[in-house]
Amino acid sequence: MRIAVLGGDGFVGWPTCLHLSELGHEVHIVDNLSRRWIDTELGVQSLTPMDSIQERCRIWHEVTGRRLHFHLLDLAEDYERVKHWLAEHKPDAVIHFAEQRAAPYSMKSDRHKTYTVDNNVRATHNLLAALVETGIDAHLIHLGTMGVYGYSSVGAPIPEGYLDVEIDTPSGKKAQEILYPTRPGSVYHMTKSLDQILFQFYAQNDGLRITDLHQGIVWGTHTDQTRRHEQLINRFDYDGDYGTVLNRFLIQAAIGHPLTVHGTGGQTRAFIHIQDSVRCIELALGEAPKQGDRVRIFNQMTETHRVRDLAELVARLSGAKVANLPNPRKEAAENDLIVKNDQFRALGLDPITLQDGLLEEVVEVARKYAHRVDRSRVPAVSGWTRELGAAVERDPEGRALRSAS
Repeated sequence: MRIAVLGGDGFVGWPTCLHLSELGHEVHIVDNLSRRWIDTELGVQSLTPMDSIQERCRIWHEVTGRRLHFHLLDLAEDYERVKHWLAEHKPDAVIHFAEQRAAPYSMKSDRHKTYTVDNNVRATHNLLAALVETGIDAHLIHLGTMGVYGYSSVGAPIPEGYLDVEIDTPSGKKAQEILYPTRPGSVYHMTKSLDQILFQFYAQNDGLRITDLHQGIVWGTHTDQTRRHEQLINRFDYDGDYGTVLNRFLIQAAIGHPLTVHGTGGQTRAFIHIQDSVRCIELALGEAPKQGDRVRIFNQMTETHRVRDLAELVARLSGAKVANLPNPRKEAAENDLIVKNDQFRALGLDPITLQDGLLEEVVEVARKYAHRVDRSRVPAVSGWTRELGAAVERDPEGRALRSAS
């Protein structure tokens, strides 16, 4: 297949491109490189050294003989170019990663909130409108998030997208299938909730074939393909805005920093290893819905854990200490999370779980590049609370540092 990977330079996008290329697909990376510019804005870099996307593609060709095609294009800012690109290249499938992905970054200030909404919602809608206008019958796969559901405890498993309910009517109870209600906990998660509504409309109104993947928190750094050459290594975010919680614990352990657990650590999260993440994309490609089908929704996760349990696991593995700090997020101190992921299991996914060997592998990567760590960027300081009309960043002890506006 000819596959367009939008956001193919990113944390999940890059290993997905390599995985699909090795399977023999013609892969086109479409990216505006905004994630690299955000590194510059935040004054922090990937723990792992990253070459330019052009050099990455060159190394992949040198190692495998396969070509990756890179196109510099802003999905949110230039609708006409997006439409022209689709008409010219006519992909069989489009994988949409091209959204600002960090909840803390989306809550730093009003500017970061508006950027996240403008970028994410416009990117998604521009893509949908362009697919309709060009008449391209491409299977659209979108990387969403389990976070659209929030983290309340309802005591029942979260289904894969849809909920069967009964509604009282004058003529009696009527069965109705609805989207499972969302309860986003950040502006980033809100944009993913808005994406769902856009997908529902364009599937029912224009017959677009769409799969929405509600992904858990990704951990790990290597996949089978990124191990092939040092310059193919994936990015590794460790800072308080972009570093995912388990990866952050592992880098903290590697550099002798206390494991920072916010609040009680009773927040339960869904997780998936980066290798399983790219495998799920492959499986979803093989299960394309037909025109007229509802949006197909998968819960892309393999296990759930409480944050404090993860910290204890990493502490046992590494000998690190655990530090409980004030929680910068506005969320329940404790929650349960039960998630169904039957569809991917039925398609043959054999999940990678939190194995000691893989955890140690990530720690070894972190130790190798520990000299690149800026310790001041390790704590999560972007807060959900407001003071004097501005977001407030806090130090590890919870003291206000400065306005993030």
